Amino acid sequence: MMEKVEGRNQTPIAEFILLGFGEVPELQPLYFLLFLVIYLVILAGNLLIIVLVVADQHLHTPMYFFLGNLACLETCYTSTILPRLLASLLTGNRTISVKGCFVQEYFFGIMSATENFLLAAMSYDRYLAICNPLRYAALMNGRVCGQLVAGSWISSLLGCTTVNIFLYQLTFCDSNEIDHFFCDFSPILKLSCDSTQNLQLLAFTVATLCIVVPCLLTLASYICIITAILRIPSTTGRQKAFSTCSSHLIVVTLYYGTLITVYVVPTVNMPKVLHKILSVFYTVLSPMINPVIYCLRNKEVMECLRKTILKSVSFRNKQRTNFNIS
Repeated sequence: MMEKVEGRNQTPIAEFILLGFGEVPELQPLYFLLFLVIYLVILAGNLLIIVLVVADQHLHTPMYFFLGNLACLETCYTSTILPRLLASLLTGNRTISVKGCFVQEYFFGIMSATENFLLAAMSYDRYLAICNPLRYAALMNGRVCGQLVAGSWISSLLGCTTVNIFLYQLTFCDSNEIDHFFCDFSPILKLSCDSTQNLQLLAFTVATLCIVVPCLLTLASYICIITAILRIPSTTGRQKAFSTCSSHLIVVTLYYGTLITVYVVPTVNMPKVLHKILSVFYTVLSPMINPVIYCLRNKEVMECLRKTILKSVSFRNKQRTNFNIS
């Protein structure tokens, strides 16, 4: 490591260059339109869930409280990445200041870790609803829901702040090109002139606590859930019980599958293109398809959406009638 450090130009750099998806000018407008559409779909889908959860009394339950928080989180989560990416694709300016890059990486890390804990809390909620239905109302009350959400944010804040305190102390020199489409921890770390072994160990520990532990808790919850469902004698009962958690199970499987591959499994030999594709999946595609999965596979949400549309149409027709009469 020392030889590598000594062989570098020690002049500190003031800005990074995000290489993004390559330097083919003809593809930049296509990328811009693609990510713009995806971002608009993410905003529309998640904001729709938030509005429905807040406005409809039938959705004022723990499950939808967590779903509303997840939708709000994913709206902020993608907004730390996509606006900067869209501006880069539109203008061609791929530079970002070192401080700006650190800020993006910091908030992205906090919200990414918070989502892990929030998904674990949602799986615990489904575990109580299916495995302890008689005690569910007492065990999963408003106070407990608030504590789980607050605990998710506080845990993520502490973990990411600890890692970033040491990251901010590193010196960056020689190369300033980040071969990624946003400021992520690992690509930034590779540009440091200093020894990063201790920081890598700390980051791995925090990643294990913030990714693997919530994943294992979620897995344990679903093992108990599936065991309990299989014990239900009637086929109708099993289908009804499984339908209450199937959407969440799909989301968790897709999300953790890519996240663990990128941040926990050693990626030294992973092609950079594959690394970017996996990153696009959990940072962009997952927040886009989550509202679709939760809405289309959830009869209560679809029913609330139908009622909201009917009320809106009825209100507009009433307004037109009153306007014509006047």
